Amino acid sequence: MKFAIVFAALFALAVAAPATPNLGGVTILRSESEVGAESHSYAVETSDGVSSNSQGHLENAGTDHESYVHKGSYQFVGPDGVTYAVTYVADENGFQPSGAHLPVAPVALH
Repeated sequence: MKFAIVFAALFALAVAAPATPNLGGVTILRSESEVGAESHSYAVETSDGVSSNSQGHLENAGTDHESYVHKGSYQFVGPDGVTYAVTYVADENGFQPSGAHLPVAPVALH
């Protein structure tokens, strides 16, 4: 529970920070956020093809198995002109990204 409160407080500070005055000609097209004591969500999209969204919530609050589950995605246009997209889950098993451009761990064959 302490982790969730600290995470929510830090996230709220980051979201509340003043916008950068010079974004190099990039315009923010959409920016939404909602931060609670045990959950959060946000979505951001810019004119240069960058977007990011995330949702998270506390599971098993008040137990020895309390954890924060965070799911989201982001995308950007690389220097090669290709749009790269990543989806991820971050939970008690760690950060687990996936994307067409990311390597996949080999599956052991028995």
